[in-house]
Amino acid sequence: MIRTMLAAGASALALTLAAPVAAQDETDTPLPTMSFGEWGFDPAYISQDIEPGDDFFAYANQKWLEANPLPAEFSRFGAFNLLREKSTSDVQTLVNELLKKDASTLSADEKRIVDAYNAYLDTNSIEAAGLTNIKPYLDAIDGAETPAALASLWATPGYASPLGGYVSVDAKEPSRYSVYLGSGGLGLPDRDYYLDDSEKGRNIQAKYREYLAFLLGEAGYADAAGMAQKVYDFEDTIARTVSWDRATRRNRDLTYTALTHAQVDELANGFPLETMLQKMGLGQTDRFIVSDMPPSAERAAELGLDEATLAKIGGGTPAMTTLIMNTPVDVLQAWTAKEMLENNAAILPKRFDDADFAFYGTLLQGTPEQRPRWKRSIAATEGMLGELVGKSYVERYFPAENKAAMIDLVSNLRKALAESIDEIDWMSDATKREAMAKLDSFDPKIGYRDNLETYPDLAITAGNPVANSMAAAEWGWQDMVSKLGQPIDRTEWFMLPQTVNAYYNSTKNEIVFPAAILQQPFFGISADDAVNYGGIGAVIGHEMGHGFDDQGSKSDATGMLRNWWTDADRQAFDKLGNAVVAQYDQFCPLDDGATCVNGRFTLGENIGDLGGLSLAYRAYKIHLDGKEDKVIDGLTGDQRFFLAWAQVWRSQQREEAARTRLLTDPHSPEEFRVNGIVRNMDAWYDAFNVTPQDDLYLPPEERIRIW
Repeated sequence: MIRTMLAAGASALALTLAAPVAAQDETDTPLPTMSFGEWGFDPAYISQDIEPGDDFFAYANQKWLEANPLPAEFSRFGAFNLLREKSTSDVQTLVNELLKKDASTLSADEKRIVDAYNAYLDTNSIEAAGLTNIKPYLDAIDGAETPAALASLWATPGYASPLGGYVSVDAKEPSRYSVYLGSGGLGLPDRDYYLDDSEKGRNIQAKYREYLAFLLGEAGYADAAGMAQKVYDFEDTIARTVSWDRATRRNRDLTYTALTHAQVDELANGFPLETMLQKMGLGQTDRFIVSDMPPSAERAAELGLDEATLAKIGGGTPAMTTLIMNTPVDVLQAWTAKEMLENNAAILPKRFDDADFAFYGTLLQGTPEQRPRWKRSIAATEGMLGELVGKSYVERYFPAENKAAMIDLVSNLRKALAESIDEIDWMSDATKREAMAKLDSFDPKIGYRDNLETYPDLAITAGNPVANSMAAAEWGWQDMVSKLGQPIDRTEWFMLPQTVNAYYNSTKNEIVFPAAILQQPFFGISADDAVNYGGIGAVIGHEMGHGFDDQGSKSDATGMLRNWWTDADRQAFDKLGNAVVAQYDQFCPLDDGATCVNGRFTLGENIGDLGGLSLAYRAYKIHLDGKEDKVIDGLTGDQRFFLAWAQVWRSQQREEAARTRLLTDPHSPEEFRVNGIVRNMDAWYDAFNVTPQDDLYLPPEERIRIW
């Protein structure tokens, strides 16, 4: 839930104009632009040197990529970023209007937005404050000298913890909220970073230890380098003995273990877990879902887990409690202190922000320059009060006709999926009835929710961004915990209206499309229908497809995690999924083919793409109602449809970012989201006269159709 991850604080009366406060000297880098032509795709971008059947991504995008080098503030940039920058600029316009108003005329909500924005933006005040704003929290960490004291601190919102939890809809009892528990604790993006013994891997590990030493030196440790090594060793042990492989963590059956309160207490291994649960407000909770509970031998056999998979499963929460009790308290304190400084680096003196960006931004992502402070201030304000800002955003920037057009598109996509399910020859009638019931219960949400959050009692402290961050964490946690024992809130959204994205939520069986994504290149009210179906239509299909991907297909029409498939149908479905895995495993963009896409890790998103584009194409044909679409600029409707899909993924990235994404991102790189999908669709071959002589050609028998 977006609100539970947001940060905010307490307000103070401003006696002066609410004008922008002084920020560090920054000059905005000119950003690439993108023409969408007269009908939604500019044919000037089509390459005359690349055959569509050899590299369809490059055929549609290479000319734009060559003309638009990566701006220094980005690790990658493309169509998504272009729209996200527009959303940021639109929100900035709204905030600037508030900043120009006399402070005495601001409403209470407007004042909170202004104070939150200015507190983050004012780097002069942040610099002058030094560590004053963060010191009370560092002192609290320094005073937590026992496991019980640390457990209490880790349970306090705003403090990092190697053990954590959240409240969400219960995957097997979707009519109730339950508490989910699991372990974390890593400072590097994934456990594989600690296990990487290559020269690149060892260099990152060494630079990370240097960064830890910097943070701990600032926290007051005399032997900062020595303690940094101990903290690193703690995290390294987590990576090697506690954490799970990312692909394995996708298995929803494996990551759902329901335990009673008494059973959870048995996992403590001497750690004062009950103290932690009581402080978190979970002392009376009767049901916990442990997401990283290693399976018993019987459960492993039931799930059909082979030895290779079992080797990727760490010890999870039970191993974490044991590790904590076997780790000196001073090391755990140091870990907590570095997390406090790291998580607040952007709102501490510049040396913290610079060090954080040097490691996570430049070293891990390859990004040369930090984003302008005003953009980060907008993001921070949205993180605290995003739906308050969103209310003004939709009033200003979301036309009613966009929602009406989306309703029609969703309707045709639903018809397309119904037709597709009916035609599947490998699925029995019994499973088809369950699939149809799930489709019928899909809950589409478009634009924004009617009851946007107002964040009651969430106060913002003018001039103290750290206090705001901590207060927001507290508000978000209490808001989340308050759901326990209450009816399911089906009006809740997990994204802001101004977010350029979309999602599917399995426990509520809902597909959600925020207002900000309903713009070009995804959607244009006056754009060609073929382009809209190839853009936002495919996004709709993608999110619908998540309800029927390798994991989403494990939940039924009510959102319940249960097997609604016959054994034979599931085996046939898994066989198709394995074929998708095999195709994507062959995409190896780095190190002369040595570093590849993880087809198993990206399977859900790849099925979403394949099903999404296939359904969008079928929906496009339903829309045409048997008529042949017109030819525009020499391009048929089918050609325009597929070009729109390629345009959505128009993007380039730095090598460092590509490496990080291959390890941590369940989405395939953009070029494969284009090429890897179209080569499985017969209509694409017909549209562009693709032959066996072309590089992307697949024989008909190797083309995969799932939905």
